[in-house]
Amino acid sequence: MSSEAWLWFWIGAAVFLSVSEIFTAGFFMLPFGIGAAAAAVLAYFEAGEVPQLLVFIGISLIALFLLRRFVRIGDENQPNVGSNRFVGQRARVIEAIDRAEGVGRVRMETETWRATTDGAPIEEGTEVKVLEVRGTRLVVEPID
Repeated sequence: MSSEAWLWFWIGAAVFLSVSEIFTAGFFMLPFGIGAAAAAVLAYFEAGEVPQLLVFIGISLIALFLLRRFVRIGDENQPNVGSNRFVGQRARVIEAIDRAEGVGRVRMETETWRATTDGAPIEEGTEVKVLEVRGTRLVVEPID
């Protein structure tokens, strides 16, 4: 294939892969689009097919690992949504929580919630921390 054909191949691949990134999650196609663009630069300067392919693979892998790092950082900073937004919040027990009897009640800000514990019973008036949400109940533990 001529070097001009390779140039158009790599440009087409770079555009296709970069645009297809819109339809995928997590920066999966974009690194390959970047690699194809780098290979297109080599094709423009009439480098051989083997160097173009090696640059495509090398730049794609480097871009993949660098962009994955940003995805991982972004995933770690996701806020809790839905009922999980209560995890880590403080509440006050307004009805004793006994594991044997099932549930008690806590007040968190202006809301009253059914609560349970995986540990020892918790007396009324104790300040607690929400560990998780199970269905419609908060799982709490006393704050030391």
